[in-house]
Amino acid sequence: MQTTFRSVFISDVHLGTKACQATHLLDFLKTIKTDTLYLVGDIIDLQEMRHKAYFIDTHHQIVEQVLQMAKSGTKVVYIPGNHDAFFRQFVGQTLSGIDIRMNARHQTADGRTFHVSHGDEFDQMVKISPLMLAIGDKAHGLMLSLNQWINGVRRFIGLPYWSLAGYLKSHISKAKEFIERFETAALKSAKNHKVDGYICGHIHFASFKMKDGTLYCNDGDWVEHCTALTESAAGELSLLHWSEQPKMLATEPKQEEWGYEPIPSNS
Repeated sequence: MQTTFRSVFISDVHLGTKACQATHLLDFLKTIKTDTLYLVGDIIDLQEMRHKAYFIDTHHQIVEQVLQMAKSGTKVVYIPGNHDAFFRQFVGQTLSGIDIRMNARHQTADGRTFHVSHGDEFDQMVKISPLMLAIGDKAHGLMLSLNQWINGVRRFIGLPYWSLAGYLKSHISKAKEFIERFETAALKSAKNHKVDGYICGHIHFASFKMKDGTLYCNDGDWVEHCTALTESAAGELSLLHWSEQPKMLATEPKQEEWGYEPIPSNS
């Protein structure tokens, strides 16, 4: 698998919580080489840490690795999300070599322009169903605990990582409807910004969607799916899953496509 990129986008890491798949992310960051690293929000879960902090050594190592990448020449751009909104007060500043921005414009090697933001700005535009509220709150915590238990068993018997939350989001109609509404809001925003596409995170569902010549890209998360959006030297965008068995999930669509299930249920 290719490990050298022009740019890499990750979001929804949720450092400081037990749900963070820190071991996989640390391995990913130590393996790749990239000119630019975008941290697209919810990197450190300050919101959850106010109740209970879980910042173990692996989490510290991730922070140190990002700082080392910035020191070694990688351009690191940090766009805070709703769970690390505290850092929005530092927008416009550079801290330890990391540029903090509210959003960014990214130009790919083939000349396309993408608006980059966390995606929580669409919460007021997209009506969240009771199911998605449950997934985002206490039920989500239970689901993540089950996810850890299931994958502990899978590792023991030699099976690769599998996302329970991803399976539910892909197979429950109300969840799928919410995701489609979110994607539509992002595509409309891209049109308003007069760009070729939109890159975000927030909903923990890595996907591509092409509509009317505009490309929506969601880089996923490192809680449920362990995914990243990458750009090759030629400007092609791809989604990667990184765990015990790293694999490419998809390359950007070249024509109109609607949705993408990031981790098949039979993996």
